[in-house]
Amino acid sequence: MHLLSVALGFLIGLALGLLGGGGSILTVPVFVYVLGFGPKESIAMSLAVVGLTSLAGAAGHWRQGHVKIRVALIFGLVAMAGSYLGTRLARFLTGAEQLTIFGTVMLVAAAFMFRGRSDEAPRRSPLPVAVTAAEGFVVGILTGLVGVGGGFVIVPSLVWAGLQMVDAIGTSLLVIAMNSAVGFYGYLGQVQIAWMPMALVMAGTLPGIATGAYATRFVPPRILRRIFAVLILCVAIYILIRR
Repeated sequence: MHLLSVALGFLIGLALGLLGGGGSILTVPVFVYVLGFGPKESIAMSLAVVGLTSLAGAAGHWRQGHVKIRVALIFGLVAMAGSYLGTRLARFLTGAEQLTIFGTVMLVAAAFMFRGRSDEAPRRSPLPVAVTAAEGFVVGILTGLVGVGGGFVIVPSLVWAGLQMVDAIGTSLLVIAMNSAVGFYGYLGQVQIAWMPMALVMAGTLPGIATGAYATRFVPPRILRRIFAVLILCVAIYILIRR
């Protein structure tokens, strides 16, 4: 089970490094259906794993010059406020209800990835700040509520706001790290954290995200997105049936 946790962690990190998001979409099901934890504990531990892994990935992208700090701070600070609110709202939901929302969000994520528009070229005119802030707030609420880092929304939002795809991926990782940190803090005291299983998964995610960040130089993002979309569609259907 230990080796399996590390191996699955590597796949989670690989997805984050390659796509700038998608890690939590895999992490929560791993904790629930493979490692056997409850939904609320799994969401909290997912936030810690994805947050620290995203921070490590953002550092790698930053060294390559692909993290826009100012954009990350604007988007991220609004998302952090939403994330904290999401953790407060989560108290009023059962674990089954959170998994239902999570599965539904995964279906939306799959649709985003299948469509994959505007990834190759930025918009000529940036999105209004109010629209970007609203997107960040919604992403933050989802993070706190069901543990979704929101990379599948953040990346296209940043591209539509005018960033190149490679910059959007790196910047998204920093936003996810900020967002997840607040979400995890909001769950402390509400749930019991299993530190060792969480550390084992993270032992795989860290080399995974480094590998993914390096591979972005060689692998076409459109192909990766569509393969990943099929994967999360299958997992979403499984969650909605099993919840």
